[in-house]
Amino acid sequence: MVQVVSSTGGRSGGHDDAALDEIELAGELMIAATASSCDRLPTERIDEVLLDRVDPGRAEREGEG
Repeated sequence: MVQVVSSTGGRSGGHDDAALDEIELAGELMIAATASSCDRLPTERIDEVLLDRVDPGRAEREGEG
């Protein structure tokens, strides 16, 4: 099971949170695709973009933020 955590904490609104998270993820993928020299973004890079996200609460607990 993969857990995706938004870096934009503190929102309320139920379904709006999910939509905003999807928009944020899509934006991060677009940035990665723009920076890539390949015709298609490699699966490994997609995984890095989608899975390498920091949970703001965890960062604070671990002293990262």
